[in-house]
Amino acid sequence: MGNGTSRIVAVLGPTNTGKTHYAIERMLGYRTGVIGLPLRLLAREVYDRIVDARGPSVVALVTGEERIVPPRSQYWVCTVEAMPEGMGADFVAVDEIQLCADPERGHVFTDRLLRARGTHETLFLGSDTMRGPIRALVPEAEFMRRERMSQLVYSGSKKISRMPPRSAIVGFSVDNVYAIAELIRRQKGGAAVVMGALSPRTRNAQVALYQNGEVDYLVATDAIGMGLNLDIDHVAFSALSKFDGRRMRPLAPNELAQIAGRAGRGMASGTFGVTGDARPLDDGVAQAIMEYRFTPLKKLNWRNAALEFGSVERLIRSLEVGPEDEVLVRAREADDLGALKTLSQVAEVAARATDGVSVRLLWDVCRIPDFRGISHAEHAGLLETIFGHLHQRGAIPDDFLARQIRRIDRTDGDIDTLSKRLAFIRTWTYVAQRRGWVGDESHWRGETRAVEDRVSDALHERLTQRFVDRRTSVLLRRLKQKEALLAEVNDKGEVTVEGEFVGRLEGFRFSPDKGAAAGAEEKTVKSAALQALAPHFHLRADRFYNAPDTEIDYTEQGGLMWGEHAVGKLVAGADPLKPQVEAFVDEAAGPDVAQKVQRRLQHFIDRKIAALFEPLLTLQRDETLSGLAKGFAFRMVESLGILPRAGVAQDVKALDQDARGALRKHGIRFGQFTIFMPLLLKPAPTRLRLVLWALANGLDEFPEAPPPGLVTVPTAKDAPEGHDTMCGYRAAGERSIRIDMLERLADLLRGQDSRGGFEATPDMLSITGMTLEQFADLMQGLGYRAEKGERVKVKPVEAVAEPVAAEATAETTAETAVESPADSPADAGAAPSETGAAAEAEAPVAPEPEADTAEAAPEAAPAIADVASEAPEAEADTGAEEAEMEVFYTFTWARSAAGRGRANQGRATQGRGKPQGKDGGRPRGKKPQGGKPKGERGQGAKSFSARPPKREKPIDPDNPFAAALMGLKTDK
Repeated sequence: MGNGTSRIVAVLGPTNTGKTHYAIERMLGYRTGVIGLPLRLLAREVYDRIVDARGPSVVALVTGEERIVPPRSQYWVCTVEAMPEGMGADFVAVDEIQLCADPERGHVFTDRLLRARGTHETLFLGSDTMRGPIRALVPEAEFMRRERMSQLVYSGSKKISRMPPRSAIVGFSVDNVYAIAELIRRQKGGAAVVMGALSPRTRNAQVALYQNGEVDYLVATDAIGMGLNLDIDHVAFSALSKFDGRRMRPLAPNELAQIAGRAGRGMASGTFGVTGDARPLDDGVAQAIMEYRFTPLKKLNWRNAALEFGSVERLIRSLEVGPEDEVLVRAREADDLGALKTLSQVAEVAARATDGVSVRLLWDVCRIPDFRGISHAEHAGLLETIFGHLHQRGAIPDDFLARQIRRIDRTDGDIDTLSKRLAFIRTWTYVAQRRGWVGDESHWRGETRAVEDRVSDALHERLTQRFVDRRTSVLLRRLKQKEALLAEVNDKGEVTVEGEFVGRLEGFRFSPDKGAAAGAEEKTVKSAALQALAPHFHLRADRFYNAPDTEIDYTEQGGLMWGEHAVGKLVAGADPLKPQVEAFVDEAAGPDVAQKVQRRLQHFIDRKIAALFEPLLTLQRDETLSGLAKGFAFRMVESLGILPRAGVAQDVKALDQDARGALRKHGIRFGQFTIFMPLLLKPAPTRLRLVLWALANGLDEFPEAPPPGLVTVPTAKDAPEGHDTMCGYRAAGERSIRIDMLERLADLLRGQDSRGGFEATPDMLSITGMTLEQFADLMQGLGYRAEKGERVKVKPVEAVAEPVAAEATAETTAETAVESPADSPADAGAAPSETGAAAEAEAPVAPEPEADTAEAAPEAAPAIADVASEAPEAEADTGAEEAEMEVFYTFTWARSAAGRGRANQGRATQGRGKPQGKDGGRPRGKKPQGGKPKGERGQGAKSFSARPPKREKPIDPDNPFAAALMGLKTDK
């Protein structure tokens, strides 16, 4: 490389002394020059700097995988392995010369130390530990000591979560680097990733993220120790040992110093320390790094450069020759020598490599680096294929090369997949750079470079997606600049701050995006977003305050919604009909917004209650009520418009007709099982009533209202007491029946013989919408006994008595249903009642006469219709057809023992309940008895009791049927 007469200078010293910058300036002072650098990444960085200074037409870049050589090249920037020989350049420099001691690549650096010379000047740049070996091997060399421009201070151990900004965390494996980067993304918003295996394009894109401040953290391998110029304030080691290709070994103090020295640029001081599982540095090691005092190197790796190509065996022998100088030690077997030995054992290769040209070609092929990092055998197999093509055809076939590249030219997949593709394309990029190995060198160099660029861009994108939270990094950068943040909210509630999506504004609460950073940074970003959203909160509060009630609703759990967003919830007040409101508003929105939202929600719920519970509120405000009526009205309001009759039987009995009339004017219906206000049984009041009831009772989970329109629903298991009543249903066995339907059923049951037994009529089944078996369960739930039986099914043509029975039933219904329109079943909505057991427990000894026929309650048990309506017996057909059987149920009132004894006396009086009248039912023109509630019998009904009859109550003059009732009494 030179004639040995040039000036040789060893520029030695710690990192951050400007050695590389000095070498570039010296080279540009000559007409031609060559500089060798340890990394492809660093070579690209220096190349870009010289191009900026002198233009691309005079600067060449030569690495194993990249070759840019303009026709008028004056300055050559190369990796040390790719430095050209025999150029006679005016200036030659070799950077990081201390790598002469590296076990893997040291022999290459030592060769440049011994043989690379510029015709005018030669510089060796590196650590001061090389002073002794250089003096011994290059005695004519001058030494120039350069001092560090800033201090380097050891700061001990720090958790990654406490790592200061502008830090580089160093790992020594890909997995370690990725794990650290992922942790920093979650805690700090993101990190750039730099590894030696990255292409210059990917590396530069990642470094740009760090250098321009998009991220404050860099996670890297020891590649950053080789002269990469970055603005790093702190270097943290996550480990203190590395795998050197053969074994795990601890890093020497000078190696640690090489990496730690990247902290602090120019005149700015830097710090270094450890993190993660790395143990703190010994005081002596830390002090040595700070003072840059290391044990001088004694031995340098060397491999013979005078190679013999007469045969493969002679080439191997020449490569294994030992050094003569005591400062030099023979390098361990490198990958290229191992590949040569492997291929020399292949018969086809040995047959081809029989002359000097073939042996030299084989050696050049063996020097293709194993970029893929696969097994030695696989790598040797690829080299054998390449050598075969080159030896047989003089070049690698285009179709073969195209197939290899096409398989790699894909940008899908994850980081690991793209990293492998990048390693694979580097092999073919290296091959395409070798002169004469491919047919159209320009085409294939461009093709391989294009594929590498595409894969590199995709890898950069994946690295950024995985390890950089752009939203958090942008916001943190603006927060550090202490500028006002610009927030925007679209019609979907999506919030962007400085153009970055940060979350959603749901009502008046900000919900951060789930992908946001964790820990302290999340709080900072959320705080910044809320601060930027302050004006939006006020605008939204104004819009909400003026919104119509149709935009607001409540949920069955007491939540208050504005559209699809929760803006508050109901809380219990002093009065069940006056719940209070708790607004959901972020504290950052301010008290004015919170009060405005709270007032609007209170107006909404107050108006909703006033509209849906108007009859009840009117009843509450009626000052004309007094005495028992006023007390009963209070009970109705307290129970939100529904009262099971069994629980207030004595109060109902105590009401006179005037009191009842006053209450009926408010729409109160005195049903047989329930006292209720039909207007409050509609779906909307029922839904709100359940919420108000659950609030008043302090329930943790509010029960849901049953679907509207169903006559019966399954009885809720483990439901709180009173739930069925608030729903508008009465629990009866496995199912609950709607209150209005239950009252209609009670009307039908009044005309049945509940002592002697009766069967379900089609009308009963139609009202409930049940099968016979389900109806039997319902009746048992209401306090009846159901006895199952079988009989011959009556054919339709044989049921000759059916019209007569239907006529009798119609008459019975007409004569029984003497009640006011307010109490008509048709007016009922839906509401629950007490269980049949409660009704049975309160069943009286005998019904008491009462003017209001419609108010027949279950306390008395069905006692009016003691005469059963018997269906005509079906005569069995003795013909050839076999009789068809049917299942039927006989229902009787399940009285207590005492009640049954008294009932037996009644049966004796009326001839043991035998059918009366020609139709087998009750006598025509007579009211049915049985099934009437206590004190609620119809006017004109016969009493079959052993006791003297009670004095009848006066007829209510407000009853619309008063005149008819008086006529009946007169006719009696």
